[in-house]
Amino acid sequence: MTEIAQTNVVGRDTRKLTSLFEIIGSVLAMVYALSIALNVGAEMLGFSLLLVSSALFAGWAILDRRWTFLLLQVFYATSAIIGLIRWA
Repeated sequence: MTEIAQTNVVGRDTRKLTSLFEIIGSVLAMVYALSIALNVGAEMLGFSLLLVSSALFAGWAILDRRWTFLLLQVFYATSAIIGLIRWA
């Protein structure tokens, strides 16, 4: 396999992975927001979803080399951990 062909395959695989991270992370973030906003006692579930969502978005940020976005995900993960500790 030539170097260009290998780069295209790696790029395609990375794009599929980032799309998967983006979609799942977004859905989890929406469920997190609703679980907190509805105030139905699902705070632990909500903050757990936020933590998973931020991990997926962090993976996307690393693959795409978006360092500021990665920093934002560290903030969200920290918020999730604080929420989990406070609501435990």
